[in-house]
Amino acid sequence: MPRRLLGLLLVLPALAVIALLFILPLVMSAVGAFRVDDRWGLGNFVKSFDLYLNDILFSVGIVSLSTLLIGLGAIAIGGYLTLGAHPLAVTILRWLYRWPMFIPFIVVGQILRTFLAKNGMMNNTAISLGLMTPIDAVSFLDWRGIVIAFVWKQTPFVALLVAGAMASVNREGIEAAVNLGASKLRVLAEIIVPQVTGTLAVGLILSFVTMMSVLSVPLMINAQSPTMLTADIAFRVNAYGDYGVANALGLISLVLAASVAWIYLRISLKERA
Repeated sequence: MPRRLLGLLLVLPALAVIALLFILPLVMSAVGAFRVDDRWGLGNFVKSFDLYLNDILFSVGIVSLSTLLIGLGAIAIGGYLTLGAHPLAVTILRWLYRWPMFIPFIVVGQILRTFLAKNGMMNNTAISLGLMTPIDAVSFLDWRGIVIAFVWKQTPFVALLVAGAMASVNREGIEAAVNLGASKLRVLAEIIVPQVTGTLAVGLILSFVTMMSVLSVPLMINAQSPTMLTADIAFRVNAYGDYGVANALGLISLVLAASVAWIYLRISLKERA
């Protein structure tokens, strides 16, 4: 049997799984988004924008803000791991910061729901320490809770990539800048970060796409309006069986994610060139 045919037979099961479980549902959803009462049209998209424009803008705003904060957090963690002068603190940080990566989003939602509620652990701790009174306690189970959940869960992933890239930066340039009197913050901002922007961008783009698809966190922390598009999609299907609008919302999410995925592909092609 020819090697090419043998190779094709070996990968055929995997290709069949991808085609049946991913590509075919994607095509059916895209087609279904343009079907209105057995006719072709844009009615589902018109209805989606009429009902959920605020949620679309809310989703873009929440994910963009979270992506920005994740980038700052990853730079701070990677910078301290690279420039930190206290070996014990560096070791503890290196051991601790990766933990959220191994916790599923649904568990993150439950943890933060318990922590950020009006009668949750955060407010109770502040009250017990005398930092606030019970009447001043407020709930963070809104857009702030979603941002905290996304940043807490995704920062370690980006920090892992960025810290690895920072570790490969030439130490001679860093030591020369320090010997000339540059502060560590300036070394980080002007020497290290410019050399790892490609890796940082890739990590942030992957996090952006991941956050756009998370359902459990918006449902558990902020189910009221406005909310994330994923919660709207689940609501249209579960409450109304309206697959047309759900497919349209899914396609809108796909376009938003694809816009940043295009940047990822541009960076990958540039690195290979």
